[in-house]
Amino acid sequence: MPPKVKTDAEKQTVRIAIMDAARELFIHQGVEAVTMRAVAQRVGYSATSLYLYFSDKEQLLRAVVDADVIKLAQALKSTLSISDPLQRFVQFGQHYVQFALTNPNHYRMMMMTQHPPCDPAFSSIEQNNPEQDAYSQLIGVVTSAWHAGVFKPTLTDPALIAQTVWAAMHGLCALQINLADDAWINWRPLESRMQAMLEMCLHGLMKESPHA
Repeated sequence: MPPKVKTDAEKQTVRIAIMDAARELFIHQGVEAVTMRAVAQRVGYSATSLYLYFSDKEQLLRAVVDADVIKLAQALKSTLSISDPLQRFVQFGQHYVQFALTNPNHYRMMMMTQHPPCDPAFSSIEQNNPEQDAYSQLIGVVTSAWHAGVFKPTLTDPALIAQTVWAAMHGLCALQINLADDAWINWRPLESRMQAMLEMCLHGLMKESPHA
């Protein structure tokens, strides 16, 4: 009897199981431990069978990262409907930090592990689609504030602003994930550091009020 052909839903279930196994290996043993053979053993498939779903380790890791980026975008989506551009900016930053620290292993895989450059044409994420692309969301949040005229007139590049703000948010997240338990540093409360980071960003970006 020929083997039963899996339905699309069954294939997707297997893909998710493979991606989950890859993430678990990454969490416990690091990215070097994520091999096709090790992942296959974890899900109970032959290594050959995995190649029916992913062409190689890099494609598998890219799929894991893409799935996590979409989760991040979904977590940030609620902030995009806030009408006030400055409040949207602050809430976006807070939600970003909250996602990273609630999902530290996802964040490590996405933002703290080096991956080969990805051609957007081969990503499952549609570039510049704010439903999927968290960077596109950040660009939109910054651009709307820029168009509202709340930033200093010398700041004329929304992408530069967005990338600089991203660096600040990422720095807070990375330090908390990697060094929160380091007794060498007398850390201030996380909430205080997050608010200070966002306030400093805004203070550096906003033009002075004529009534100040």
